[in-house]
Parts: sequence; structure tokens; C-alpha cells
Amino acid sequence: MAKPTLADLQSFMAVAARRSFAQAAGELGVSRSALSHAMRGLEADLGVRLLHRTTRSVSLTDAGERLLARLRPALSELDDALDDVSRSEGEVRGSLRINGSEGAIRHLLRTVVPPFLAKYPLMELDLVADGRLSDIVAEGFDAGVRLGEALPKDMIAVRVSEDMRFVAVASPRYLRKFGRPGSPEDLHAHRCIRQRLPSGKRYRWEFAQHGQECVIDPPGALTLDNSTLMVEAAIDGLGIAYVPEPYACAALARRRLTVVLDEWCPAIPGLFLYFPGSRHIPAGLRALIGMLREGERSPV
Repeated sequence: MAKPTLADLQSFMAVAARRSFAQAAGELGVSRSALSHAMRGLEADLGVRLLHRTTRSVSLTDAGERLLARLRPALSELDDALDDVSRSEGEVRGSLRINGSEGAIRHLLRTVVPPFLAKYPLMELDLVADGRLSDIVAEGFDAGVRLGEALPKDMIAVRVSEDMRFVAVASPRYLRKFGRPGSPEDLHAHRCIRQRLPSGKRYRWEFAQHGQECVIDPPGALTLDNSTLMVEAAIDGLGIAYVPEPYACAALARRRLTVVLDEWCPAIPGLFLYFPGSRHIPAGLRALIGMLREGERSPV
């Protein structure tokens, strides 16, 4: 039996994590055909089929599942050895794959990424802006960034931002024409810009005041799936939007938008970097965690 190369085994791990040749090829920086050829070569070398392939999906055979289960700890041990060498030379090097929403990744780019890359110039960051609540372990990410109220319970979390609010905003033109709502229930008589979640469901607006909670399924003729677009639509007078406050800050400062129902929009836990505590933590991720805990970040 011909022994496979480390590159072939890492390619197999990428396909197994993504369940997609196209996505794995993009991650590895190779063509889909080259990756498919490499996997067929790996199967030929091992004399066993590892992957079930259809025109739409990829899944693991029993042999593929067994190989994946053995490879994960083996390659983790290899990562440990390389990290030890890196630390012994006083350098942090390697790559980090981090998943988060568009807003979370934008926050990292403004506050954390500049000082991190300046301090660790041998590190590479692969940031994926994804609105889905991705399974970072299954999809091969080192860490994710998510609002504190939506963190998986089995993860370790480190604060990335201060507490924040969702705010209801409207343009002065809209308020002159339709008036200002006095309570969340008044929204039923307004035009609201609704949000479609990655799951396909519409987001229900959650308000609270003095311990009283109110959840509204807002009416409206316009639904969007992006907070930036919702802010732009609100500026254009198309209705009231309910978005994370950082998205609306610039428009609020320029008075292109006004907060309504301000007293019904309390602070919620902000953004957190999260990662599994049950597996090896790469040296680069440890360095990033250290920066966050020490408060080393650029001003927003």
C-alpha cells in the first residue's frame, strides 16, 4: 500500500468537514477537479472507498468515518508539536479560521485584527462572514463570534465587545408622515422593515421595559436579510427597522435616522469569541484570546 501524503490527508479532512468538494477546494486554494483527483488517488492508495459522491452532496463511508476519527487526534498532535517549536522560537505563526455574522466580522476588522496582525505578523486570519449559526467544529473553524445570548452552551467564550442594543429606527421623513409609535403594540399600525433569518423564518422583534417583555411579529411590505440594507431602507423612508445599534450609529449621528421606542430597547450581551474547550487550542488562537482578555484592541 502506498502511503498517502500529509497534504492528501489534510485535503480529505477538509472535504469531510465541508461535505463539499467546491467549498473544500476554495478553502485549500485548489481547483475542484484537482481535489477530486487527489481524493481518488488517496482511495486508490488505501484500497478503500472513503467518500460517497453524488451530483449534489458528499458523505463519508464507514471507512471514511473511521479514518476521520483517527486523523483528528493524530493531526492535533502534529499541530501541538509544531506549536511547541513555534513557541520555542518566540514566534506565533499559522492560520486561524473564524466564523461570524457580517457585523461580528466587521467589528473584528475595526478593533481586533489590526493590533493582532501587527503583533503577530506571521499569522494569517481567514474570516468568514456567514449569517447562519454555523457549527464551527463540524465546519472546520477554530472559533466563532456570536452575540452572548446565542452562544452554544458547551463552548468557552471570551468577550469581544461591550453590551449592545437592538434599536428601532426610522427616518425623520417617515415619522413626519406616519407619526411616532408610543409602544411596541403601536408598530402594528406602522410600516416595518422585516428581517428574514438564515433559517428562512422572519425575525420577531423583542422589546423589554421594567421587567415587561413584548415580542412583535411586525407588519410590513418589505423583508430583507441584511442589517446594512435594512438601515439603508429606513433612511429612504420605507419604514421602521429593528437592527443592532452599531449598524445605525452613523445614520443616527447624521440625523438621517431617529431611534423610536428608546425606553423599550435595553442592552443585551455583546459579541463573544467562542471555541470548544475539548480540543487542542492552536497557538494563534491562544494569542488572540490573550489579546482580548488584556483589552488590546483598536478604538472603534
